[in-house]
Amino acid sequence: MNRFFSSTIFALAALTSLTHMSVNAQTCSKVSPAHTVALLELYTSEGCSSCPPADKFVSNLQRSTSLTTDQVVPISLHVDYWDYIGWKDVFAKPIFTQRQRALTELAGSRTVYTPEVFLAGREFRNWYSGNGVAEAVRRVNAMPAQASIQISLDKAINNKLSINLQGKTAQNARLHFALVEQNIVSQVNAGENRGVTLQHDYVVREWGDAISLSPTAKGESLVRQLPIPANANRKNLSVTAFIQSERGEILQALNLPVCASVL
Repeated sequence: MNRFFSSTIFALAALTSLTHMSVNAQTCSKVSPAHTVALLELYTSEGCSSCPPADKFVSNLQRSTSLTTDQVVPISLHVDYWDYIGWKDVFAKPIFTQRQRALTELAGSRTVYTPEVFLAGREFRNWYSGNGVAEAVRRVNAMPAQASIQISLDKAINNKLSINLQGKTAQNARLHFALVEQNIVSQVNAGENRGVTLQHDYVVREWGDAISLSPTAKGESLVRQLPIPANANRKNLSVTAFIQSERGEILQALNLPVCASVL
């Protein structure tokens, strides 16, 4: 990591406390910390009978491990390849299936399955052990950040959320961002989970087009928009952003709850 980039990371981290004050004042913004925040990705489906325990694990992750969003950012991506067995998952998108396959290829594997968990861009099979996840997350947290992220939100207009993104990295990478919803209850009426009421958290509702980053980029703010789903509970929305290297490593992650003032 070069000295200039290190200085930039720590300067941004120093603003974190001010950023939290800004969020409280209804100016919706947040800056990533000086350490690496772990990204936990769950690939799941409402049509998969073995998925509800994984959904529940992710829902309870922070409560069961005492980890915070400054340590781990979970997201739940619903894949569409189980839709054919009788129940179409309304949260599933082909792009989530594509991402799972891409991560699997980077890992040198040919097996795609649900539920599957990736931590910091790598497959993590020991997800059912809360202690195992907590230990792995803390190992990620022990590494100085190799990238920085800032998210700021403007007033939503015409059911679209305006997102200002700033990312800096010491290597070629891509900045991903998504709209995430908490506390979703879904009644499944067919398929393997027929008759089951499912509870979902950290569900990715909208996925933005990735932004290419390079070490020479100035880190200017980039404005993007994401539609707000008509059936979303707006008070349960947040924006997650993360920077991923060309090798698949997650360099930094950040989650910002959507403030009431912008909705």
